[in-house]
Amino acid sequence: MARPTKCRMICRFPQTLEFVPAKEADGRDPVILTVDEFEAIRLIDKEGMSQEQCSQSMQVARTTVQKIYDSARGKIAEALVEGLPLRIEGGEYRLCRGGNPFCRMDGCYRQKLYQVYQKMKGETIMRIAVTYENGQIFQHFGHTEQFKIYDVEDGKIVSSEVVSTNGQGHGALAEVLNALQVDTLICGGIGGGAQNALAAAGIRLYGGVTGDADAAVEALLAGNLAYIPDVQCSHHEGGHHEGGCGGHQHGEGHECRHGHCMD
Repeated sequence: MARPTKCRMICRFPQTLEFVPAKEADGRDPVILTVDEFEAIRLIDKEGMSQEQCSQSMQVARTTVQKIYDSARGKIAEALVEGLPLRIEGGEYRLCRGGNPFCRMDGCYRQKLYQVYQKMKGETIMRIAVTYENGQIFQHFGHTEQFKIYDVEDGKIVSSEVVSTNGQGHGALAEVLNALQVDTLICGGIGGGAQNALAAAGIRLYGGVTGDADAAVEALLAGNLAYIPDVQCSHHEGGHHEGGCGGHQHGEGHECRHGHCMD
C-alpha cells in the first residue's frame, strides 16, 4: 500500500495564478504547476535557500524537496520553450499560520492574525468574512482593506470583528482569510485568479453582492442571499469605474472545494 503524501507547508500563496504567452498558444492546454512546486521555486530560486533549508520550511524530507523542485523546473522549462500557458493550482499543501520559523512573508502580521483568531472553531461554528468599508460590502475584492468577520453558531451570529488586511492584495488575501480560519466569503466583484485561490483554500464564495454587510450575512443565514454564482470582475487589473463590479444580484450558486489538505 502506498504511503500517503505528506502535506507541504506553504508560507506564501501565489498572487498570480496564470501566465499566458503574449502570442496566442493555439488553445493548447496549460502546464500545471502545483502550489507546493511554486513554493519550492520561491524558496530556492527567489529567497536563496538551500534544499536543506527549503525542506525544513516545507516540513518534508530533503529528497522530497529535490523531487518537487526538479519537477517544477521541468514544467517551467516546458512552458517557456514550448510557449505554453502556465497555471498554478492544486498540490498537497497547508498554509502556514505563523508557527513556521522559516516563514519570511509578513510573519509578524500572520502571527497576529492567528493570535486574534486562535480561539479554535468547534464543529458547530461557521466563520463568515465580508469585504468591508463603512458598513457596506466593498466591491473590489483585490483592493479590500478590511474584512468583517462573523462567527455563527446554530444559525445565529455570536460575535463579529473588523480586521485589517495590512495592505495585502488579490491572491494574498486568500492567505489572510485562511489564517483567520474563514469558511465563507461574501463580496462584490472578484477576479478569476482570486476565485481560484479561494477555492484552493476551501473557502465558499458568494460574489456579486452589494449593500449592507450585516444584512447580507443575515440573508445568507436565512437562506435568501442574492448573489452571482459565476461572478467575474473584468477590471481587477486596472481599477474600477462606478458600477463596474458586483452591480447585479441573482440566482443560486454551488460550493466548490479542492482536495488539498488543510490544518
